[in-house]
Amino acid sequence: MFKKILIANRGEIACRIIETCRKMGVVTVAVYSDADARARHVRMADEAVHIGASPSSKSYLRGEVILKAAKDSGAEAIHPGYGFLSENAAFSDACAKAGITFIGPSADSIRAMGLKDRAKDIMEAAGVPIVPGYKGEDQDLKTLAAEAKKIGYPVLIKAVAGGGGKGMRLVEDAKDFADLLANCQREGLASFGNAHVLLEKYITKPRHIEVQVFGDNHGHVVHLFERDCSLQRRHQKVVEEAPAPNISDKMRKSIGDAAVKAAKAINYSGAGTIEFIVDVSNGDANAPFYFMEMNTRLQVEHPVTEMITEQDLVEWQLRVASGEKLPLAQKDIAINGHAFEVRLYAEDPAQNFMPQTGRVTHFSNDALNDQMRVDTGIEAGDSVTAFYDPMIAKLITHGQTRDEAAKAMRSMLEGLNICGLNTNQEFLHNIFVHPDFLDAQLDTGFIPRHEDALIPDHYGRPSEGDLKILHTYLMQGADEGQNDIWGAHDNWRMCGDVYRKFTLNCRGETYNLHTNSDKNFVPEYASIIKHDRTITLFNNGRVIRAELPDYNSDGAGDTSGRITASMPGRIVSVMAKKGDVVEKDQPLLIMESMKVEITIRAGCGGTIEDLPIAVNDQVSDGALLVQITAEDAA
Repeated sequence: MFKKILIANRGEIACRIIETCRKMGVVTVAVYSDADARARHVRMADEAVHIGASPSSKSYLRGEVILKAAKDSGAEAIHPGYGFLSENAAFSDACAKAGITFIGPSADSIRAMGLKDRAKDIMEAAGVPIVPGYKGEDQDLKTLAAEAKKIGYPVLIKAVAGGGGKGMRLVEDAKDFADLLANCQREGLASFGNAHVLLEKYITKPRHIEVQVFGDNHGHVVHLFERDCSLQRRHQKVVEEAPAPNISDKMRKSIGDAAVKAAKAINYSGAGTIEFIVDVSNGDANAPFYFMEMNTRLQVEHPVTEMITEQDLVEWQLRVASGEKLPLAQKDIAINGHAFEVRLYAEDPAQNFMPQTGRVTHFSNDALNDQMRVDTGIEAGDSVTAFYDPMIAKLITHGQTRDEAAKAMRSMLEGLNICGLNTNQEFLHNIFVHPDFLDAQLDTGFIPRHEDALIPDHYGRPSEGDLKILHTYLMQGADEGQNDIWGAHDNWRMCGDVYRKFTLNCRGETYNLHTNSDKNFVPEYASIIKHDRTITLFNNGRVIRAELPDYNSDGAGDTSGRITASMPGRIVSVMAKKGDVVEKDQPLLIMESMKVEITIRAGCGGTIEDLPIAVNDQVSDGALLVQITAEDAA
């Protein structure tokens, strides 16, 4: 076994790997960028090495710098985690050349599965079922259009080097094929340096089921059963569970056997995942399944497999990479109960899931027990920056049945208290109380189909009951600016009822609370956390963030025409110029932050007096983007 390894990653997965290494007595070396100098994974590791500036291209993607850090620190192996260099064949080769073990598959295996068309050829030759489609070399528009017609619409266009939902377009009508093809090719070229595409028959009611496989360097391959990852938004997984519900034992064996066959076809070693698309148009139990792609690394959702198999997959990775045989044979691996994982993100579902940045001022959970697990790279006081994926934590639960595991997840989300920025906590809770989800009516269209229920119009806004709770809280002296009757900004007077007035701002709306104190008791439990002028209410899975007014401010200055960046980002497009007369809500520019494009619109009608940005400019949090003089300000 290795004595020291370097972890070429950050955040949650780096912390997760460190935990297993501690258990095994393996010394860990963390790497970090400028933005991560005080990050949790740096604090946890035995040693830490600075590798560059905050952007990943200048730090976590610099293979030569990471390899030097491994050599200088005396690390015998490098664990890449997921993302960054985890599926980079050239980096795997470089490690081998330097005499440092890459804790993952061989470079040949990574290359074999790196391009979707080549991977499908290998799987087809190995007898693994693939989706009907076209993956030829002829990329002429006429050829592709003819093949699409032969396959039958709807058709999915996929960049062969794509991933993470990029380079993928659904075509439902032949008249749209040419435009969407060109769009997909441009994105493939821009994101992956490869405009080559393949075509697939689009399954109208698909489930996404993947199988965890593991191989060693002695010719052994096993599977650790399957995970259902059907609940997705824009091809990004939201909820994962294991085992997949509503499938027969026969199908479970068939899909597991197919995954092992796929891994053996490329002499696979280490942790990997074979992803299948399952056509449930005619039911779930024995639905046909087709190979989609292979991830040649540890998956984000590996904890649900660990929970139902009672195995530590990171430990398996270390043992296999150090030359040991697989810890268990197939016959010794069994399913114990059911598990769920959700990804807690710093994002605002009510604002089209806009990523959020800022400091986490509080992070705790009142409901944690032996059924629950939290994998995170964030603690109270840490910040979520614009440089990396905004995932805060993975919340995992286990139960002997699916219902028990789901109930545990509801409790976990209801007991979660996180403050400082908006998250998708309430959105996740809404999934776990939705009757169709609890009845396991799953397919990849679940979230779009139920979006109105999962993100209702009142999402994140206080109900009448919430306002009563907040008023009771404030009446009890929680707000230092208003609890002193001599300094309070209300209309209290002697010889009358103790009449109080409070003002709260929430999501652009102002709420005035005013009742008599003796009539304001609310017999309801809720958790409330206050930080500076922000009050966060956690009530039965719902989260309300409200701001108290700053009574020390003079309130001068109408800033409705001043638009500033709410987070760091890059200017992608500018659709206006200085001197233009614009209308309220008119699109002015597009900014990219955390891999998401955000359209900035005019907050009022008027004339643009200042526009100090241009395409490709990098802007910081709070930077001025546009200054508009309102029409009625003259």
